[in-house]
Amino acid sequence: MIVNMLEFFFKSTSRRLRRAATWPPLVVGSLLGLARLLGAAPAASDVVHPDWSYQATIYEVNIRQYTPEGTLNAFARHLPRLQQMGVSILWLMPVNPIGEQNRKGSLGSYYSVRDYRAVNPEFGTIADLTALVNRAHELGMYVILDWVANHCAWDNPLLAEHPDWFTRDSTGQPLPPVADWSDVVDLNYASPGLRSYMTDALKYWVTECGIDGYRCDVAGMVPSDFWDHARRELNRIKPVFMLAEDENPLCHEHAFDMTYAWSLHHLMRDIAHGRKAVADLDRYFPADSAAYPRDAFRMLFTDNHDENSWNAAVTERMQRAVKPFAVLTATAPGMPLVYTGQEAGLDRSLKFFDKDSVDWSKLPLESFYTSLLQLKRSHPALANGARGGRFKRIHTLADSSIFAYSREQDGASVLVLLNLSSGLVQAKLTDREADGDYVNAFTGSPLRIQAATALVIEPWGYRVFKR
Repeated sequence: MIVNMLEFFFKSTSRRLRRAATWPPLVVGSLLGLARLLGAAPAASDVVHPDWSYQATIYEVNIRQYTPEGTLNAFARHLPRLQQMGVSILWLMPVNPIGEQNRKGSLGSYYSVRDYRAVNPEFGTIADLTALVNRAHELGMYVILDWVANHCAWDNPLLAEHPDWFTRDSTGQPLPPVADWSDVVDLNYASPGLRSYMTDALKYWVTECGIDGYRCDVAGMVPSDFWDHARRELNRIKPVFMLAEDENPLCHEHAFDMTYAWSLHHLMRDIAHGRKAVADLDRYFPADSAAYPRDAFRMLFTDNHDENSWNAAVTERMQRAVKPFAVLTATAPGMPLVYTGQEAGLDRSLKFFDKDSVDWSKLPLESFYTSLLQLKRSHPALANGARGGRFKRIHTLADSSIFAYSREQDGASVLVLLNLSSGLVQAKLTDREADGDYVNAFTGSPLRIQAATALVIEPWGYRVFKR
């Protein structure tokens, strides 16, 4: 009875919740996870992922700050380097022209869109974008655009041409979707004309420039049936990849390949600051697995543009845990994200509304991320969704400090040990099924793990072995 009630609750209220964005994603995910643990069937999904996405990694590109020029063409020079690093999907932050009315800062927000069918002239032209996409395809990479469907700039011509497409207050005045988002105005998806226009705009970039999908900004604030329809229409052109900026498991029903693992990100941050511990990870992974369809992709990250710009640099949020948690994002079930500049050791918050270029003169973490992303791309146990090996917790004599786990698929396996403490730890595995001959994924050194094997791991250190 409890299971049925929870199932009915989510099915009957999910779309209202996702439109109003009134509930934190963790609450939604936790309640649905409870329903699954109580015995309900896994969440249903009819999403068919592009075949190329199953072993993919993702990289968020901040065009404005990537180079001193801040253009698509200047960024394109980095494509071979990113391909060698192991990047599969390039997520470009919005490339559209930016509104001037109520603009924040000198350059404005990427997410204040003045024209849905044009490229910001500061970045280049549609021809430049097409050339970038073509070059990425030549290198075996894919490109998705950041799409802002929930709101647009105040000086977007749509406001004057289609006043009924916008949310208004009791006096008839248009409104921002959130009070602090004063540079944008809320779109109203009760208008059939808006739905048709936005769907056609999404299709335009796939046909015009050959892009491979979208990252959908505040996806939960747009009605889910719009995304369901848009996905079907886009797939008529080619198989696309869709990422929702949302954590609701129901996003995976019909529209989205991947959702944000915000809950894991916040948990990692709390562990880094001593507010949470390894035991909390032990609770997280079973609940997350129970809440989502088996083939759902979850995006795992230590940084992104929101976290970097508004919640401090990753070195402050994750402190000494930057590397072990990057290892976790690349080896746990899900797809790892790397944000602009992480491989360059970015240790500051980039400005959001003004120019603030990344310094690429040194790349202290490029080798580290290359090892992780190339392992992710090549090892069958680390495939995304249902093709990857199941997550199995491996216990040690230092379980309060060491988070160890393995994943195995088709006879190949990966074993990971993370020291999530400030002390030197001797990790001795007590689960004998992990015994075997391995190779260190970072050094290439062989290692036989058996009953007598003890691994000394430095504070906030990590070990990754493959076989």
